[in-house]
Amino acid sequence: MLRNVRNTRTLKENLMLASSTAFVSGLVNVAGLIAFFALSSNVTGHMANLVKHIADVDKRDVISLFVWLISFFSGAFIASYIIHSLQKISVYRAHATPIFIEALILLLVAIYADAWYHGQHSQAIIACLLFSMGLQNGTVSKISGGLIKTTHLTGLMTDLGAETAEHLHPGVEKSTPLRDRLYVRITILACYFIGGLIGALAYYQLELKIFYAVPLLLMTVLFYDLLPVARHRVWRAIRQRSDA
Repeated sequence: MLRNVRNTRTLKENLMLASSTAFVSGLVNVAGLIAFFALSSNVTGHMANLVKHIADVDKRDVISLFVWLISFFSGAFIASYIIHSLQKISVYRAHATPIFIEALILLLVAIYADAWYHGQHSQAIIACLLFSMGLQNGTVSKISGGLIKTTHLTGLMTDLGAETAEHLHPGVEKSTPLRDRLYVRITILACYFIGGLIGALAYYQLELKIFYAVPLLLMTVLFYDLLPVARHRVWRAIRQRSDA
């Protein structure tokens, strides 16, 4: 999922990356909304609220919303900066590092929320969630050449509507790349919905402990590309022992 970029990626790789990260986005966004009363990826809504509170001269909420927007921006910025810095050394390391940082931040959020959260510092927690979603969105967008954006459903629905019309129009020639893009966008939408639904249902049962599941999901994404390497090394070790 993380070793190939843009045009070298297969449909299967894009679908796996899109489904796993969209599921995480949906779970974090809905569980975060229930737990902390704010969306962790709704940049458009936060911008609208920021403008409203500036007009109302509500300094406290203006500061909070500004920090939230900067948090998402910073996550995307850092993800891209890390990828550009490491891609000449290792493509996998360049793509895995931002995902690992995201998993670490969400693990710390889960630990704090489960052990110490009693309604305080919710704005700081939302800032951390927005930063992590910025990391994820920036990373998967960079990996896929802009095809996958798992937290930006407004843009997704726009592209899905336009490309569906293009696919169904009798005057447009059907093409495999267009069909593949439709598959990816529908997968993102479906997995985001499923992740959000599971996040909501699980939160009512597990409460803040549900956030422990997110780092585990992200670590699965990280280790998926390492499995073939691990299998190869194990098989080589077995062969060397048998030859000896």
